[in-house]
Amino acid sequence: MALSEEQAKRILEKLQQMLKVNASLRREKELLENEISQHKNKLVQAQEAIGRLEQQVELLKFTGTPMTDEEKKQFERRINTYLKEIDKCIAYLEG
Repeated sequence: MALSEEQAKRILEKLQQMLKVNASLRREKELLENEISQHKNKLVQAQEAIGRLEQQVELLKFTGTPMTDEEKKQFERRINTYLKEIDKCIAYLEG
């Protein structure tokens, strides 16, 4: 059974509408992906800033007042951790 000319026109119109909607959704998806990428970058930057601020807070804690034995041990552990990381970096650069 052959499609009438009227039915073929309606199908073609609906197909064109669907293609327009598809193109619009693709553009919107691309914009949203770009937005997500920007937000991820901002999140990474914020996390780095938080890390730096936390380090500053710790240093200020230890430099402003006399330390208890527990605080001294914690400070020494923190320094040892940094030294280990520095040693790893040096070993990586040498190797």
